[in-house]
Amino acid sequence: MRLLSRSEELVLLAVWKLQEDAYCIPIRQELIEVTGKKWSFGSIYDPLDRLERKGLLKSYLTEPVKERGGRSKRIYRLTSLGKKSLMEIRSIQDALWDRIPSLETDRKKT
Repeated sequence: MRLLSRSEELVLLAVWKLQEDAYCIPIRQELIEVTGKKWSFGSIYDPLDRLERKGLLKSYLTEPVKERGGRSKRIYRLTSLGKKSLMEIRSIQDALWDRIPSLETDRKKT
C-alpha cells in the first residue's frame, strides 16, 4: 500500500462527505470549515489531480450550469480503491494511536 499525504487524505474525506456535490468549491469550503485553515484552489486541485491519476478518484463534467455562466462542474467520486485507501489509512492511524500513551497524561521526565 502506498501512503497518502495528509492533504490527499483530507481531500478524499471531503469528497466522500460531499458525495454528488464534490467539486472544488464545496471541497475547499468543507476543508476550511473543518481545519480552520485557509486552502487555496491550487491546494485543492493539485491533490485532486494526483488522486485521480492514482485511481483513487474519478471525475465527470456536469451539464453546463446557468449560475456558473454556462460552465460545467467537475464532480469527483471515490473509486473502490479510494475507499480502500481511506480505510487502510484509518486502520494504520488507529493502530498507532492505540500504541502510545494518552497525550492527556502528564508524563514527567526522569
